[in-house]
Amino acid sequence: LVQLVESGGGSVQSGGSLKLSCATSGHTCGSSCCMGWFRQAPGKEREGVAGVDGDGNTKYADSVKGRFTISQNNAKNTLYLQMNSLKSEDTALYYCAATTQSECRYWLLWRANYNYWGQGTQVTVSS
Repeated sequence: LVQLVESGGGSVQSGGSLKLSCATSGHTCGSSCCMGWFRQAPGKEREGVAGVDGDGNTKYADSVKGRFTISQNNAKNTLYLQMNSLKSEDTALYYCAATTQSECRYWLLWRANYNYWGQGTQVTVSS
């Protein structure tokens, strides 16, 4: 059983930065694993923000390209999301997710690709 725990959310003004962390336990995400960050704003569907496969290849939603960076520590038991130049539309509950689904690298931003989820951390950006 993989457990994911997010941290680092908070309130920030527009243009500011935050760094989210996701600690994993129960399983280390190796070369066959993918991890990602998703977000859900009130009244909206949960959407993929950024994903990384076991080889370190990344994918980003168009809305965050150039502003957000996904990364992992060397042990691959912590996932990060560095968020810069934050906008009010980035306000949402952010979730960390992991999957060992085969060929997951082709679907890094697809919600149905993931079978392990954290509880979420709130990010609020005020203008």
